[in-house]
Amino acid sequence: MPFCETAGMSVDSNLTRAEAAERAQVVTGVQSYDVDLDLTVGDKTFLSTTTVRFGAVPGGETFLEIAAEALDRADLNGQRLDVSTFDGARLALTGLQADNTLTVVAHCRYSHTGEGLHRFVDPVDDEVYLYSQFETYDAHRMYACFDQPDLKATFRLAVTMPDHWLAVSNGAVEDARPGRTQFATTERVSTYITALVAGPYYEVRDTYTGPYGDIPLGLYCRASLAEHLTDADAADLFALTKQGFDFYHREFAYPYAFGKYDQLFVPEFNAGAMENAGAVTFLEDYVFRSKVTDAKYERRGETVLHEMAHMWFGDLVTMRWWDDLWLNESFATFVSVFCQAQATRWTNAWTTFANTEKTWAYRQDQLPSTHPISADATDIETVKANFDGITYAKGASVLKQLVAWVGQEEFFAGLRTYFRRHAYGNTSLADLLTALEESSGRDLSSWSAEWLQTTGVNTLRPAIEVDAGGEITAFAVLQEGDTLRSHRVAIGLYDLDGDRLVRRDRVELDVVGARTDVPKVVGARRPAVVLLNDDDLTYAKLRLDDASLAVVREHIGGFESSLPRALCWAAAWDMCRDGELAARDYLALVVNGVGGETDIGLVQSLLTKAQLAVSTYGDPANRVPALTSLAATCERLLRAAEPGSDLQLAFASAFAASATSADQVAAVDAIFAGTDVLPGLVLDADLRWTLLTELVARGGRGDADIEAELGRDRTAAGEKRAATARSSRPTEEAKEQAYQAVMQSAELSNHIVMATLMGFWRSSQQDLVRPYVARFFADVPLVWETHSSEMAHSITELFFPAAMVEPATLAACDALIAETGAGHSGLRRLLTEGRDGLIRAQRCRQVDAAAR
Repeated sequence: MPFCETAGMSVDSNLTRAEAAERAQVVTGVQSYDVDLDLTVGDKTFLSTTTVRFGAVPGGETFLEIAAEALDRADLNGQRLDVSTFDGARLALTGLQADNTLTVVAHCRYSHTGEGLHRFVDPVDDEVYLYSQFETYDAHRMYACFDQPDLKATFRLAVTMPDHWLAVSNGAVEDARPGRTQFATTERVSTYITALVAGPYYEVRDTYTGPYGDIPLGLYCRASLAEHLTDADAADLFALTKQGFDFYHREFAYPYAFGKYDQLFVPEFNAGAMENAGAVTFLEDYVFRSKVTDAKYERRGETVLHEMAHMWFGDLVTMRWWDDLWLNESFATFVSVFCQAQATRWTNAWTTFANTEKTWAYRQDQLPSTHPISADATDIETVKANFDGITYAKGASVLKQLVAWVGQEEFFAGLRTYFRRHAYGNTSLADLLTALEESSGRDLSSWSAEWLQTTGVNTLRPAIEVDAGGEITAFAVLQEGDTLRSHRVAIGLYDLDGDRLVRRDRVELDVVGARTDVPKVVGARRPAVVLLNDDDLTYAKLRLDDASLAVVREHIGGFESSLPRALCWAAAWDMCRDGELAARDYLALVVNGVGGETDIGLVQSLLTKAQLAVSTYGDPANRVPALTSLAATCERLLRAAEPGSDLQLAFASAFAASATSADQVAAVDAIFAGTDVLPGLVLDADLRWTLLTELVARGGRGDADIEAELGRDRTAAGEKRAATARSSRPTEEAKEQAYQAVMQSAELSNHIVMATLMGFWRSSQQDLVRPYVARFFADVPLVWETHSSEMAHSITELFFPAAMVEPATLAACDALIAETGAGHSGLRRLLTEGRDGLIRAQRCRQVDAAAR
C-alpha cells in the first residue's frame, strides 16, 4: 500500500464532543499503547511506532489520530491499510473486530510552539532538549491514539536517543543503557497526561516515605540551569512535595497511584505546569536564576501543590469530556491553596487567593465571553478557550463557598468516596454531586444550578442607617447581578483603636435575594469599617460604604491580618474598574497605603494595578503627573527599604516601570550603571534587564546596551529579555521589526514571540505605534491560518491594542468582529474580550476626567 507524504499540511485538527461520544460507542475499550520513538533521525522529525490494542463493535468503523509529516505504514489485525487518503491528522479504520491490534509507523514533526513534542536548542551549550505537552488534544502529535479523555489505556514507552541523554516518562525506568530507555507499563491513564521529556537534563533525587510506602522523587532542569537549582532550593522543593503528599494522603485517604513522582523544569513552556501522571512538567522560570520575592516562591509552591492535586483530580479520576474540565482545574486550585494554608509556611495563602485568583475570576466573569463553570464544550477549540479565570479561579472560589456551606469534614468525606468509587475511571458532574450529597446529607441540585450552571458575578453592598448617636438602626446586605444567588458570608465589624483596625464582631449568615436584613447588628455602635464577606467565604464583588472607604483610605494598614486588607484592596480595585472610583483616587489610595503593607504579594500586585489604573483607566491628560507621583513614592520607599529585602526589590522594579520625569529616569539609569549603589540591592541578571528595558523604552539606552547586556547573559532567558527590550525601543524601525517578526512570520519560537509582544504597546509610545492598530486588525485573521491554534490564541490576546483606547481602535475591532464568522470562534471570542476592555477603559477615563 502507498506511503503517504503530508509535508506542509497543518497538524491542527478539531474533535467534537459528538464525534468523541460516537467513537466511544464503537471503541468498547482501549487495552494498551506500546510506543517506540526514535529521536535520532534528524532535527525536524522523529520516528514514531505505535501498537494499540483495543476492543470494538464487530464490523464497526471509526478513526484514530496521528499528526504525521509522513505516514509510513499502518497494519490493522495483520492487514496493511491503504493510507493514501490520510489527511495528516486522522486515519480511518473500517471492518473492526471485537479485538483489534493496530500498528502505525509515522514520521512526526517536532514543534517549536510548546505543543506536541517540543524541541529546544540551548544557546549556552547547543544541547537539545525535548518535552511533550498534550493537553488538551496533542498526544497524537507524538504517537497514534484515540485522543480523548474517556478512552483510557495502559501506556508503555521506549525511546532511542543520543547516548548522553536521559529520558523521563510516566512509568519508571525498566531498562536503561546508553542511547536506549524502556519504561514500565503505566496504570490506565488518558492520552493527554502521557509524557516524554528527553535530553541531557540535570537530575536530583530524593524519596518520600508515607503511609502507603515510599515514592521515589526527582527534580530535573537543563544542565545550564543546574547551578541555579541549588542544594538549598532542591531541598525546599522536596520538602514542599513531601508536605503535599502528607496532606493529600491524609485528606483523600487514597494512595498516590503512579509509583514515582518526577518534577521537570522545561524550556519554552506555554503554561505554568502540566499534570502528566508521575512526570509533571513546569515552566523553567520556576528555577530562579536571580533574586525574587517570596511571592514568587509562594506562587511556585501553589503550582507544585496544584499539579500534585491533579494526581487525584484529573489523573486518577478523569472527566468524561471537557465540559467538566472544572472537575480538574477548580478542584486542584482550591485544594492546593487549602493545602498551602494548612500544611506549609504560607499560612496566608487565602490572602493571595483573594488578591490573585479571585481578581482574575471577577475580570473574566464580566467579559461577554463568560461561561458557566460547568461549560458547554462542544469541541476542542471551545475547550482551549475555557482554560480561563472561570474554570480555575471562579470554580475554586465556589468550592470554598461549598465547603463553608456543607462543612469541611463532610466535603472531604465526599471526596474520599468519589476517589474510591471512580479510581482509574471517568466521571461527570453528577458523579461528584452524588458523593457529596451522601456525605453531607444535603441536596446539591439547587446549589449546582445556581453556581455551576449560571454566569456572572454578584455585587454585595452594605446598606446602613445610623441615628444621631452613632447607633445602627437598620442594616442590610444588598445583592446585585443578573442571577441572584445564595451566599454564605461573614460580616466583619472593625473599630479603630489608634492606628489599628480591630474586629469587634463577626456575623455569619446566608445572603439570599436582593436584600437580606441583618437584625443582629441593629442597636450596636457603628464600627469604623464594615467589611462584607470577611474571611472571603463567597464569590462576589464587594463594596465599601462611604464611611468605611474613608477610614480605609487612611488606615488600611491597620488591619492586623492580611486577608481583610486584601479584601479592601480588591474592593477598591473593583470600584476603579467599574467606574465607581476614579483612577486618580485609586492611585491616591495605593500611594498612601502601600508603604504600610507588609504582604509582599499584595505590594507587588498593588504597584502593578496602580500603573494599570493610570495607563488604562486614567485620564490621559493626567498620565504624566500620575506616573510621576507613583514613581516618587516607589523611589522613596525603595531608598527606605531594608537592604536586601523583598520590598526593596519590588520597589526597585516598580520605580523603573513608572519613572517618568527626566530626574527619575536619570535615577534609574544611575542604579543600572552602578553609580548609585543601594546597599543590599543586587544587580543580578533579571533586575538589570528590568532596569535596562525601561530605560530603552524611554530612549535613554539603545541597541548597543541591549547587545552588551545579552553578551553578559547569553542564555535562553537572556534572549527573551533582549527580545522584549528590542521591541520596546521608541523607533519606527524597532516597531516594524517586531511587528513583522510576530505577525508576518512563523519562524520564532513561542517564547521569543511572547517576549517580543511584551514590549510593543507602551502608553508612552502611542504616536509611534498608532499605525499598527489598523494593521493588526487587517493581519490577525491570517495568523489563525498560518500558526497553530495555541500560537494564534496567544498572539491575538497579547498583541491586541488594548493600550490604544481610541475610537479608531474600537471601530476597527467592530469591523473585524462583523466579518468574523462562527467558524472562527477563537478569534471572535478574543476580539470581543478586547472590545469589552476598550469600552470599560473609555468609561473609566471619563470618570477620572470628571474627578479632576
